Amino acid sequence: MGATTKSVEASRLSGTSLLLVLGAVAVAVGLGLGLQFPALGLSAIATLLLSAGLTAALGYWAVPALRALKTGQFIREDGPQAHLAKAGTPTMGGIFFVPVGLAVALLSAATAPVLVASAVTLAFAAIGWVDDWQVIRRRSNKGISPRVKLALQLVVGVLFCLWLFFTQEASITTVALPGIAIPLGWLFWLVAGFVPVAQSNATNLTDGLDGLMGGTGAIAFLGLSGVLAGSYPDLTLFCLAMAGACLGFLVHNRHPAQVFMGDTGSLALGGAMAAVGLLGHSLFALLVVGGIFFAETVSVLLQVGYYKATKDKHGVGKRLFKMAPLHHHLELSGWSELQVVMIFYAIGGLLAAAASALSL
Repeated sequence: MGATTKSVEASRLSGTSLLLVLGAVAVAVGLGLGLQFPALGLSAIATLLLSAGLTAALGYWAVPALRALKTGQFIREDGPQAHLAKAGTPTMGGIFFVPVGLAVALLSAATAPVLVASAVTLAFAAIGWVDDWQVIRRRSNKGISPRVKLALQLVVGVLFCLWLFFTQEASITTVALPGIAIPLGWLFWLVAGFVPVAQSNATNLTDGLDGLMGGTGAIAFLGLSGVLAGSYPDLTLFCLAMAGACLGFLVHNRHPAQVFMGDTGSLALGGAMAAVGLLGHSLFALLVVGGIFFAETVSVLLQVGYYKATKDKHGVGKRLFKMAPLHHHLELSGWSELQVVMIFYAIGGLLAAAASALSL
């Protein structure tokens, strides 16, 4: 019993250490943006800290409330066996940190782009909430059907594209890459409709370890804020508010997690990133800062494709990874949760810095 207690305490300290390092980096980014871009000033750090502080404080009420409502997570039996101990941990945490982030964003900059980005974020959060609620109601790890979820995501994506089509300048169809601009014309609208669906599913797949999506989400939003700060101060504040909400959520979601964000949170974060990428003419930057989410998605696609391609006469195929997404493969290869999370944070930070540098 004593050894177990010491192990848990060590894990808690390690999870806390990761949070403190990430928090320090976020504060540095907020201060740096405020100093570099006069249009932001103190609003940058104030937005970040207010969102983080309110989310963290609200969590001390929301997490026990979710536990009392019996919103315990159901764990896949075919997943890493160490995760079975997490069964019963409250989920649906997105229901408290996403609204805080959006409220602070609107308080900081209630412009039309921020209003629309907030609406897209809430729409994806609603889809995630329906899925989470079905999981809890059915007492299984299966929510709404993948087809229904995809259809709802497509509806939101199409409606968002329609708003862009009627309100944005024609230049939105030109995608900027380092040193070159590519006019996509009507092809852009196919890409634009695909991005929110793909991004929300990618962040959903990444949400599988304590603190993983919360931390990589915060890093991605910080990276996007660096990309947008020179041209879109309102969307920059939106990103900082969402980054702060992720950091505040990590106070309760760091290893060992006291609450999970659920689809309510993970789908919302992907929707928010997609909205910002499209509104800020920054699709390439979105791809770069979301490299972790892209890799997680590709690992799943490769796993499914390879399994189907190698099926024998009995209908049994081979697996390219021990388990997909990628973070589970690393776990089953002997990495600890904290090791995976730490490495993903580091990679995410490098990608965010690269995206910001390429946008200068």
